[in-house]
Amino acid sequence: MIPFEEAMAITLETPIRTGTERVDFNNALYRILAEDILSDVDMPPFHKAAMDGYACRKADLDKELKVLEVLAAGDIPTAFVGPGQCSKIMTGAMVPGGADTVIMVEHTEECTPGHIRFTGEKTASNIARKAEDVRAGDRVLDQGTLILPQHTPILASVGCTSPLVSKKVRVGILSTGDELVEPHITPGPGKIRNSNGFQLIAQVRAAHCEPNYLGIIPDNEEDTDRAIGKALAENNVVILTGGVSAGDFDFVPKIMRKNGVDIRFQKVAVKPGRPTVFGTTENAAIFGLPGNPVSSFVNFEVFVKPLLFKMMGHQYLPLVLKMPLDTHYKRKKADRVEFIPAHISQEGTVVPARYHGSAHIHAMSLANGIMRIPKGTFELKKGDYTDVRPI
Repeated sequence: MIPFEEAMAITLETPIRTGTERVDFNNALYRILAEDILSDVDMPPFHKAAMDGYACRKADLDKELKVLEVLAAGDIPTAFVGPGQCSKIMTGAMVPGGADTVIMVEHTEECTPGHIRFTGEKTASNIARKAEDVRAGDRVLDQGTLILPQHTPILASVGCTSPLVSKKVRVGILSTGDELVEPHITPGPGKIRNSNGFQLIAQVRAAHCEPNYLGIIPDNEEDTDRAIGKALAENNVVILTGGVSAGDFDFVPKIMRKNGVDIRFQKVAVKPGRPTVFGTTENAAIFGLPGNPVSSFVNFEVFVKPLLFKMMGHQYLPLVLKMPLDTHYKRKKADRVEFIPAHISQEGTVVPARYHGSAHIHAMSLANGIMRIPKGTFELKKGDYTDVRPI
């Protein structure tokens, strides 16, 4: 059994990467940039008015000013502003030559037809200077960026309508066990519906990857061998649930090795999910997760998701909050780091989920976070702070 931190380091050392493709920027949301994005223009591209008013010379603010023309956004000035002159200007319009200030329309009054004067006491320039935000050639988005809604207008502003992005990780999902039936089947004696497979499909989609559900594998070596071999050939990552602990039918690690998998670890000092298996081939990575649903859910979030993003060229850094506990928490053993499904409340506290063990799937229904209890910590009192990552 290896420490949790060592297992994480081994997982993220995996050198497998997806390829790249160009996509329309309207379809690039939650994709990973595979190139730096450079601006092809200055921003702003010219000196522009930051508000409605009059473009003039600051040296002339104590004079009566003649209005030369009216400039709307998109107009090209035709008059140069000289001493005693100004141009009426709208927000976003190009500032005419000779002007170094835009005075707010609220701070002016008409003194004679076609003439205004400044009635304020002080004024800023109220001009957005050319290239004060970005210069042509500047990098505006880094390779490895997860494209979020706030990045789309940046792509549009620099004309990057077909960004190069990493292809999505294709994730093969297998569930093992003779006791499993598909959700549309009413389970008979000794049977249960396969919830893990569909839980993982949802988690893979939430990680912006492509799930490939491969069904249920019976508890025999021949079918397991065939299914794992096919899954490794067709996917970047394979996830199995069940068959990885110490039962008579838990022969998945042996079948992995038979299919050329270099098993990097087989037990991790983490709760839940100690019997987590991870290995790699030349072209794929494979996880064997425990069959209990709370374990598989938590271990996907902790182990699998960071690797999926790494394979697409993005460093996944989950948001971690320091939050006060809403209740007393105590455990009998503290030999492993523990990740507990939890509810982040509107009051800014965290409440650990009450569950009867890692098979208690309904404990996850109200969870919107995962609380971390460090190794060696037996007890936390109400109000003590702990690390929580939203999910």
